[in-house]
Amino acid sequence: MRLRRASTIAAAALLAACAAPKPAPSGLAELLERPAERALVEGLRAYDDGQYGVAEAALRRALAGSLASRRDRASAHKLLAFIACTSERPAECEASFRAARAADPAFALDRSETGHPLWGPVWRKVATTP
Repeated sequence: MRLRRASTIAAAALLAACAAPKPAPSGLAELLERPAERALVEGLRAYDDGQYGVAEAALRRALAGSLASRRDRASAHKLLAFIACTSERPAECEASFRAARAADPAFALDRSETGHPLWGPVWRKVATTP
C-alpha cells in the first residue's frame, strides 16, 4: 500500500511537471483527462500492484497516445523493459531500454535498479553502447 501511494504521488508529480507542446493544463485533473497520461498512471498503478499484463497494456497505450513529456515516455519504456526482462524476453527488454534513452537522453536507472539481477546486465549493456 505504501509503495502504491508513493508511486501514485510520484506519478502525479511527474505528470504535473510535464512540458506539453500546447499550453500546460491548469491542474492534475485536466492532465488526467488526456488519454496517454491517464494510461501512464494506470500502468504505474498496475505495475506497483504486480499486475504486469495489465501494466504492459496500459503503458503501450500511453506510448501510442503520444505522452507529452519525454521523461514520461522514458518511464513507460523503463517499466516495459522491466516487464520484458522478468518475462524472459531479453531482446525486448534491451529494445525498451534503448527506447527510454531515445525518449530522454538524460534517462538512467538509479543505483538499486542497476543492480537488479535480471535487468541490470541488460541496462549496463545498453548504457555502455551508443
